[in-house]
Amino acid sequence: MSAGYFATLRARLLQGQYIAEGDDMTKPRVALINRTMARQAFPGEDPIGKSVVGEFDVDHPVQVIGVIDDIKDGPLDTKQVAAVYTPLNQNPANDLYVTLRTSQAEETMLPAMVRVVHQIHGGLVADGEDTMATRINSSEAAYLHRSAAWIVAAFAALALLLGTVGLYGVISYSVGRRTREIGVRMALGARRSEVYRLILMEASRLATLGIGGGILCSLATAGVLRRMLYGVGPWDMATLFSVVCVLVVSTLVASYMPARRAASIEPTEALRSE
Repeated sequence: MSAGYFATLRARLLQGQYIAEGDDMTKPRVALINRTMARQAFPGEDPIGKSVVGEFDVDHPVQVIGVIDDIKDGPLDTKQVAAVYTPLNQNPANDLYVTLRTSQAEETMLPAMVRVVHQIHGGLVADGEDTMATRINSSEAAYLHRSAAWIVAAFAALALLLGTVGLYGVISYSVGRRTREIGVRMALGARRSEVYRLILMEASRLATLGIGGGILCSLATAGVLRRMLYGVGPWDMATLFSVVCVLVVSTLVASYMPARRAASIEPTEALRSE
């Protein structure tokens, strides 16, 4: 890679220094390694100044001048591997990738990049231009994980629907069983808002038990989903909070109609029914 590669990717330098523009074929061969390489090849040691031998160039050892944080060079779902980064000026290649960071819309920069390449030399071929987001989203790993996530989401939506309908049925049944009680309360002066509160509190108790049990089960089984996640932990608090909010809203929706029906009960009709 060239000197500006890591700055473009905003890779964090952990030790040593970056590759310089002057690191060409007239200078001693140097390289940067990632955190995984430092941990595997030099456990408990300072890797700066040590020599490593490349798999494809065993005759020319390179000196480590820096350690950078791990970069996801391969598929998103693969384990991080050890990596050695050598200067392009010390090992020229006929084909290479050009990486650009921009504050403008990414798609609009692709034609401009191709034009610049052709301006450098008309015989150069620019191929495979794409944005980083598109490369990630169209990768096989992203497709498989996204498909699995959609399937899980569909089952989750079905479970939410069944839970909401079930809660509605339980609260409706409870209101039907307590018609006389509610009528007596209202005959003794209970306001409609108090009846609403009575029914909603009962639904809230059921929802609290369900949500509490669900959180405990999700924390216990989150490790199974670890390989399906990228960029979010299995115990992500923001996700758990969002799920709790959705369930609370579902509880209110499911209990609103039974509560409204209970609050509209006429005391005389309720007392006459039994």
